[in-house]
Amino acid sequence: MEYLLKNPATVWQLLLQHLSMTSLTLVLSVLIALPLALLISRYRWLNVPFLGILGILYTVPSLALIILLVPFFGLNAWSVIAAMVLYAQVILVRSLVVGLQSIQPAVLEAARGMGMSYWQRWWQIQVPLILPIFLAGLRIATVVTIGIATIGAKFGAGGLGTLLFDGIAQKRDDKIWLGAIVVSLLALAINTAFLGLEWAANPARRIKRSSLQKLNESIQMQ
Repeated sequence: MEYLLKNPATVWQLLLQHLSMTSLTLVLSVLIALPLALLISRYRWLNVPFLGILGILYTVPSLALIILLVPFFGLNAWSVIAAMVLYAQVILVRSLVVGLQSIQPAVLEAARGMGMSYWQRWWQIQVPLILPIFLAGLRIATVVTIGIATIGAKFGAGGLGTLLFDGIAQKRDDKIWLGAIVVSLLALAINTAFLGLEWAANPARRIKRSSLQKLNESIQMQ
């Protein structure tokens, strides 16, 4: 921890770079995964080819995938971000497809029979039902992205991986340990935060809370 005490500004800057890469990756990943999942859930014959291709991409080692993308994006953070977006797709698309296909058609038919428009059914019925599953996928994708972003330092992307690779090059165990610990703590913190969001978004918990509120109101009225 001596390096952290002597260079807090440097570590903070690397942490912000890491978070910036991770955040941008997740935003781009969700913007791509959502229409893909909607397309697959509408035309179910696309399920096998789309998820099969994404599954194959996920088996490619992250280092090799980044190297393959360097000729297209250059030796910079964009090659790393593009690789992370591709890795996140298989997790996000699968979680969204599972969530959408788990909704009973009778529920949507009932909503349509009540006069709800497409967008009303989407925001009031589908989104609340798929949200816990989607958040679970987003949590896993975020942790994976944090890990891959660490390798990105090798390609000039910055981030906390800089501490690890500089530590190896300079034979500085303090940098290696600090980089490993900060990355681990970051992943643990993000994972815990998403677990809390999953708990809060659980429809069963919201229904139970609503029922308890109504019960309390009825008792007070009596």
